[in-house]
Amino acid sequence: MQTLHWQKSTYSGDSSNCVEIATTPTTIHIRDSKNPTGHHLTLCPTAWAGFLSHAMDAKQ
Repeated sequence: MQTLHWQKSTYSGDSSNCVEIATTPTTIHIRDSKNPTGHHLTLCPTAWAGFLSHAMDAKQ
């Protein structure tokens, strides 16, 4: 199994209450930083891009 390298947004600072992602060439993995050993979501890059676009539209 491939080792995932998790990272959180720089906007999170030192907070442990955030979403972390790990990317591979074919998938985006998403987890809750409060539960790093729990389940995580896996999306294709197209679905992740759609989510980000929607999130940015909602922010405005």
